Amino acid sequence: MRQAFTFFTFIIILLLPSFVFSQTNDSIPVVKYGDPKDYEIGGIKVVGANFSDDNAIIAIAGLKVGDKIRIPGEDIFKAIKALWKLRLFTDIQIFQEKTIGDVIFLEVVVEERPRLSRHSFKGVKKSQHDDLNDEVNKYLLKGGIVTENVKTNAINAIKGYYKEKGFLDVHVIATEVPDEKMVNSVRIEFDVDKKDRVKIQNIEFVGNENVKRRKLLKKMESTHKKSKLFSKSKLIREDFEADLDLVIAYYNTIGFRDARIINDSVWREEDGDLRLKINLYEGNRYFFRDISWKGNSIYKSETLSQVLGIERGDVYNQELLETRLSFSMDGRDVSTLYMDNGYLFFQVDPIETSIVDDSIDLEIRIFEGPQATIDRVVIKGNDRTHEHVIRRELRTKPGQKFSRSDIIRSQREIINLGYFNPEALGINTPVNPQRGTVDIEYTVEEKPSDQLELSAGWAGAGRGVIGTLGVSFNNFSLRNIFNKESWSPLPQGDGQRLSLRAQTNGKFYQSYNLSFTEPWLGGKKPNSFTFSGFYNKFAFGEKEFSNYQKFEIYGGSVTLGTRLKFPDDNFISQTTLTLQTLSLQNWSRGLFITDEGVVVTDGNYYNFNVKQTITRSTINDPLFPKSGSRFTLSMQLTPPYSQFEDKDYSDLPVQEKFKFLEYHKWRFTAEWYTQVFGKFVLKVGAKIGMIGDYNPDIGISPFERFQLGGDGFANQQFGGYTGVDLISLRGYNVEDIAANSYRGSVVATPLFNKYTMELRYPVSLNPSSTIYVLTFLEGGNAYRSFRDYDPFDVYRVAGAGLRVFLPMFGTLGFDYGLGFDKPKFPNNNVFQNYGRFSIILGFEPE
Repeated sequence: MRQAFTFFTFIIILLLPSFVFSQTNDSIPVVKYGDPKDYEIGGIKVVGANFSDDNAIIAIAGLKVGDKIRIPGEDIFKAIKALWKLRLFTDIQIFQEKTIGDVIFLEVVVEERPRLSRHSFKGVKKSQHDDLNDEVNKYLLKGGIVTENVKTNAINAIKGYYKEKGFLDVHVIATEVPDEKMVNSVRIEFDVDKKDRVKIQNIEFVGNENVKRRKLLKKMESTHKKSKLFSKSKLIREDFEADLDLVIAYYNTIGFRDARIINDSVWREEDGDLRLKINLYEGNRYFFRDISWKGNSIYKSETLSQVLGIERGDVYNQELLETRLSFSMDGRDVSTLYMDNGYLFFQVDPIETSIVDDSIDLEIRIFEGPQATIDRVVIKGNDRTHEHVIRRELRTKPGQKFSRSDIIRSQREIINLGYFNPEALGINTPVNPQRGTVDIEYTVEEKPSDQLELSAGWAGAGRGVIGTLGVSFNNFSLRNIFNKESWSPLPQGDGQRLSLRAQTNGKFYQSYNLSFTEPWLGGKKPNSFTFSGFYNKFAFGEKEFSNYQKFEIYGGSVTLGTRLKFPDDNFISQTTLTLQTLSLQNWSRGLFITDEGVVVTDGNYYNFNVKQTITRSTINDPLFPKSGSRFTLSMQLTPPYSQFEDKDYSDLPVQEKFKFLEYHKWRFTAEWYTQVFGKFVLKVGAKIGMIGDYNPDIGISPFERFQLGGDGFANQQFGGYTGVDLISLRGYNVEDIAANSYRGSVVATPLFNKYTMELRYPVSLNPSSTIYVLTFLEGGNAYRSFRDYDPFDVYRVAGAGLRVFLPMFGTLGFDYGLGFDKPKFPNNNVFQNYGRFSIILGFEPE
C-alpha cells in the first residue's frame, strides 16, 4: 500500500512529531515521523489530471526530479499548498509510490473540479435569454472550471440585470447538475424568481422653498413615481444619484449656486413600494454684477461682452456662463469667436473676484495664444467614394487658419452627401504646438446609397396590376463606365446620380423616366447639372371604338444649380428649363378645367417654362434631421405669348387658347427641426402654392395646378407627370376636399396651403435601416380662386405613423390620420368614417 501525505497529515505532524505513519504490508518499511529522512526524487507521476497538464502541475508543486527532499518535512506541505491555490481541484494527495535506497518515487493524485458544459434559465421569458446570456457569459466559460465564486458572480450579474429594471427583490438559485453526456462536466441551472417590480410610491423634497416640487420632479430623468404617465417607476441608485445632480444643476441655472443635497433616505412601505425623501439646501439666490475681461488683445472688451450676452443684474447661471464662454450650439460663444479666427490654443477662465450680499463680480481671464494653421487634411474610411468627392465639400483647406465653424460645416456637408453613416463620422485634430499647426482627420464609414424599386399595385377593376421597376445609383461614376474594375455593380464613387424608372400595366398606363445629375460640373465649383426625360401615357378602351380615351405627356428638362455666397453659403440656386408636350384625345377623366368651368378633353398643348428655385438649408442629416431648417422659394414662368400677338382670346376655343401654355407659378416651403427633449425631434412645416395668368382673357392654365389630398404620390400611378402638383393631406381622400370636386369629377385647383407639425422619435439610426415613429397634426385646404383664400380655413387631421429607410428601397412606412372635418356620416364609427391609412413607398410625399 502506498504512503499518503496530505495537508491535514502535516498538521498532525506538527502537533504530534512522534506520530508514526506505518504500512500494513510488512515488506514496506515503517516511516517514523519522529525520525525524518532525506531522499532524492527519482520520479514524479500525476494521476487524475484529465484536463490539466501534468508538467504544469509538477512545476507549480515545486518538485523536480533530482531534488533532495526530506520526509517527513515541509516540502510536501508546500507542494500541496501551491496546488490548492490553483482552485482547480477538490482533492490533492501525494503518495510515496516506492523507494530504492535513498531514491523516492512520488505520485501526485488530484481530483479535478467539474467543467461547465452549458447553462440554462428557469422562470425567465425567452425574449430575455439573450440579454441574460450576455450578462452571465462574462463569468461562465464553456469548458471552464465551476467554482462557488464563478456561480456567485453569475448570480449577481442576473440580479443586477433585473434590479436595473426595478425588480429589487429578485431571487436566483444556481444548481449544478451532472451532465451525463460529458465526463466530469456539469450544467448550471439558474432558477430565477424576479418577483414584483418595486415601484416608487412617492418622492418628497424637504427644503425647497423657492422651487415647487413638481418642477424638481420634472428635472429627474430616470427616477419617477409610479403615477407618472409613460414612465417605468423604478429605483436605480446610479440613476438616482445622477438625477440628484440634475436637480442641483437646475438650481444653479436659476441663481442658487450654493444649492446642495444634504442627504436622502429610502425606505419600504408595507406594500413593498419605495418612498424617497430628499433633504436639500437651497442657499441664497445670486446675481451677476460687474464682469471684466483680462488678457484680451484681439477683441475689445465691449465685443466680448456683447457675445457673452450677460448683463448686470441677470440671475447668476453657471451653465449659461460656461456655454457662452466655451461652446454654444448656435455658435454664440467667445470660444467660437476666437477659434474661428485660428486661435486654437485659446483658453478662458472665469474667476469670481467678489461676492457682496447676493451679487457676484467676475473677472474673465483669457489666454489667446498664437493662431494655428491647418497643415494636413486627411480622409479615412472611404473605400468606395473617391476622395475628391469628399474633399470638395470640405471648408477646411491646408494653409488656412483653423476655424471650428468650418469643421462643423464640413461635418454637415459630408453627412448630407448621403454616402456615409452619420453616427460613425469621426473628426480628430492632432496639434503640433511647436510649429503652430493642426491636422484635421475625417474618418467616414461607407453605407449603401443605391436604391432599388420593385413593386406591383392593383390599379382597380378593368385596369389590372401596375408593375414598377426603378433603380437609383446615387454615387455613380460616368468617367469610369469603360473601366470594368470599377463596376460594382455599376461604376461608382464620383457622386453622380443616375435614375431609371419604368411603370406599366400594358395598355392602360405606361411611364418611363430617366435622369442624370453631375453635382460638380467641371469639378472645380459646386455647380450642378441635371438632365431628365420622361414619357407617360394613359389609355382607356380600345382604339377601334369611339369611346377610346388617351392622354400622353412627354418632355425633358435641363437644370443648372450653384451654391451662393450671399447672403451666406447655405443658399442654393437652381434654374430649370423644361419643354413638355401634352396630348389629349377624348379625355373625360377630369383633372383639367378652365376658370369658366370648361373641361379640357382634346388637343395638343405645349409647356415651355423656366423655373427658378432658391433654397436655404441648414439640415444636419437628410434622413433624420435633428436640427436646422429648410426654406424653398420657386418661381415657374412661361413666355407671355398673348402679349406678343394682337388677338381676342376671349372667344377662342380651348385647344387654341391654351395651345401654348402661359402662366406664372409660385411655391414656398418652410421646414424647421429642433430636438425638444431626450431623443424627440419636433418638425414644423408650412407650404403654399399658387398659379396665375398674364392675360385675364385667357385665364389660368388648366394645367400645372395643384391637387391636395390623399397620399400625394400614390395617385402618381394615374396622375403623375400630368401637369398637376400632387400634395398629400393625411386622413383625407382627394374627393374629401370640396374645391377638388366639380360636377362629379376630380379637378385641380390654382391655390393651396398646408401646415404640418410632427413629433418624431428615432427607434434606430443604423445606416442599414433608419427607423422612427411619429405623431402629427396637419391642416390644409385648396381654393378655386384667390377670392376664396383663407389661410385659417383648413381641413384638420391628427394621427401617427412609422418610417423605415432602407438604402436599397428608399423610404417605407405608413400614416394613419383622423380627419376632423370630413362630411357627416350616418353611423358613428369614427375610425371607419374619419380614419385613413396612407402608404409610403420609395420616397416621402409632399
